Amino acid sequence: MPKANNADFVTRLQDFLRTSPTPWHATHNMAERLERAGFKPLAETDRWALTPGERYYVTRNDSSIIAFQLPQSSLASLRMIGAHTDSPGLRLKPSATQHAAGWMQLGVEVYGGALLAPWFDRDLGLAGRVHVRHAGGRLEGVLLNVEQPIATIPNLAIHLDRDANSGRAINPQTQMAPVLMQSDSATLTPLLSGWLSEQHGVGMDQAEIVDFELAFYDVQPPALVGVKQELLTSARLDNLLSCFMGVEALLESDGEQGALLVANDHEEVGSASACGAQGPFLGDVLKRLNVQVGGGTEESLIQLIQSSCMISCDNAHALHPNFADKHDENHGPAINQGPVIKINANQRYATNSATGALFRDICRFADVPVQAFVTRADMGCGSTIGPITATEVGVPTLDVGVPQWAMHSIRETAGTRDVSYLTRALAAFLNRPALC
Repeated sequence: MPKANNADFVTRLQDFLRTSPTPWHATHNMAERLERAGFKPLAETDRWALTPGERYYVTRNDSSIIAFQLPQSSLASLRMIGAHTDSPGLRLKPSATQHAAGWMQLGVEVYGGALLAPWFDRDLGLAGRVHVRHAGGRLEGVLLNVEQPIATIPNLAIHLDRDANSGRAINPQTQMAPVLMQSDSATLTPLLSGWLSEQHGVGMDQAEIVDFELAFYDVQPPALVGVKQELLTSARLDNLLSCFMGVEALLESDGEQGALLVANDHEEVGSASACGAQGPFLGDVLKRLNVQVGGGTEESLIQLIQSSCMISCDNAHALHPNFADKHDENHGPAINQGPVIKINANQRYATNSATGALFRDICRFADVPVQAFVTRADMGCGSTIGPITATEVGVPTLDVGVPQWAMHSIRETAGTRDVSYLTRALAAFLNRPALC
């Protein structure tokens, strides 16, 4: 089981966070890790031939992934872990190039509910997916990651904006275009071509750039912070932490139980897509599993789903020492005090007393402390893939996560011990013989 002082565990986590600036990179990195551990890749367009006891993974849109461990016996139930690969941020517009005051800038669109102020005065890289047409007409999507700081969004000096510290609204259309280079005429295409050539050997003489999905990100690497290094700071902790912990737990699966990890894209914008939690990805995989190694009937599919359980993992709001009044006084989870069960009477979280009791028992079994979060009654509550998955698939579900500060900021903070705690609990969930 991972421990907070396990150097290999922490190094793997930091490497995953650093090399996963977009959902496509996160999915690629998860797939590579799983394949190294013996998971076999599947394609949704192929006819599947699954073998009991084997491990497989499949991706959709290159930004969502499902991996599963089949038991040696017939598939009667699945222990499922859910997460999401996307994070709020700034995405490039299709015709992004613009010029002002002698500088080339790129127009951006805000993806998800991002905190905008922390994006100013950061060293920004650029990453995502680019589709190119090769000389023979073949279209290919390739990953791009420009890790060096190529852009910044400069703040306006306090002398020119005396209201800057008074809660002034930020206009992302007019005030947040990143600055790339000093030029009145440069365009984006030659820059993309050069970066693709450096990373993939793809230049304009070999291929034409047809389309792209690109995002800016902070190139500052993850760090351990605090006198005792009890804090982890990084971009995209929400929700790459859960992706990482889900993979770690799945790799510890002993194969006695059916185990599955799903990491969907587009949670931050509502999950309504072919690869999002509201889409059919998980349902499609479950149907194929039922046909291949389950009962093969519509009734057996319902039996499989209702005999299974889903833990939706997405980070929780930790009690903030400077804003303690933003929490219910009895439900303010503390950093490094264990995973958090997320509860909402209005079904913004999927937890009920049955699934909550199950997780508490798992944590007791794994010797992991556990906390609970309920938002203040006079404040709105966010949501997760948990209620969406429960609605679309029908599987009993609960919502948990590690507590963190600064959710949806360009740099977030969580506790190092909590990552180990929840990974241990998830591994126990996948391996414990008697669950329900």
